[in-house]
Amino acid sequence: MNFKDSKSIDLNKVYKEFRPIVSYKVRKTLGTYNPDWEDIVNEILTNVFEKLKAGDFRGDSAIGTFIYTITHRRIIDYIRQKSKVLRYIPEVNPFPDPVDNVEQKERAEKIAGLIKKLKPKYREILYLYYYKGLTRKEVAEQLGIPPRRVSELVNYSHKLLKKMLIK
Repeated sequence: MNFKDSKSIDLNKVYKEFRPIVSYKVRKTLGTYNPDWEDIVNEILTNVFEKLKAGDFRGDSAIGTFIYTITHRRIIDYIRQKSKVLRYIPEVNPFPDPVDNVEQKERAEKIAGLIKKLKPKYREILYLYYYKGLTRKEVAEQLGIPPRRVSELVNYSHKLLKKMLIK
């Protein structure tokens, strides 16, 4: 097929002549067993027809070269897209180690025991802030103290717990 411009192109002839060629190129590059190859071929041909209708084919080269360039670029885009997706797949977390679970449970029980040894005002601050999940402002309103004082009491409670853990 030799075309001078995009107006004299019969799209049916283009489809019949170049669909097998585009299909072969895509299957050869991506693999016959890639489930996306037919979709990519259809995208390429749709793109070719859109460009031909828009007059993007000037006739400076053969239409086969024009179609090959579009095919080549779409294949590269597909490969880049797939490699980008594969590059950022999160790793599957391994099953938790039973020893870690036991250690976490023991640590939690120890900290709970130490919290019980704290003065009631420190226990209450920790309870409202961490267990109830209230904000500093909400804890302050409930206890009738300024929000800054809530932060001070939480930090001081942490220091007390650290000292008790070290002993």
